[in-house]
Amino acid sequence: MSRLILASASPQRKVLLEGLSLPCEVIPSTVDEDRHPERDPIKRPVVLARLKAEEVAKKNPDAFVIGCDTLVIASDATLLEKPNDEDDARRMIRVQSGKTSLVHSALCIIDPQGKHHEGISTSSVTFKKLSEGEIDWWISLGLWKNRSGGFQIDGLGQLMIEHIDGDWTSIVGLPVFLLGKLLKNAQYIWY
Repeated sequence: MSRLILASASPQRKVLLEGLSLPCEVIPSTVDEDRHPERDPIKRPVVLARLKAEEVAKKNPDAFVIGCDTLVIASDATLLEKPNDEDDARRMIRVQSGKTSLVHSALCIIDPQGKHHEGISTSSVTFKKLSEGEIDWWISLGLWKNRSGGFQIDGLGQLMIEHIDGDWTSIVGLPVFLLGKLLKNAQYIWY
């Protein structure tokens, strides 16, 4: 089987791939997300997933490379990427408390012929109304770090969530149904 590379340091994404029995190498991209000018909430994660995959594929042209990006949009249309610090994470959680956010997760797979296979999966997350004590608890855990929107849908983060619509794995950051479709299109898997 050809090499499969995940261009992300996310342990959650790696766990999802392992759950599919897809052995992969992890070679994180160094793309600086903050410096990219695209602000459209649908286009941005697609562009960033593509840039991450392209960067890693250049050095690994014999592999199938998976680039990923996840972006959260609050109900007031605020773009919520990864928080800079505790105060930023607290702001993000307050904005989402008692409301529904959209989560856009994009994938780009580049095959050994250099062809791009891209897609996006959108789900919604409804937060319960959080008290200041609950927000303080979440911030104290530090699990908001490196998480779009300052939250996670797996582990303890589930305690803040009232309801989700869509693909749970998409909210984690690696939409498995979309991944299967793209890997099949790229002829990595033939099920």
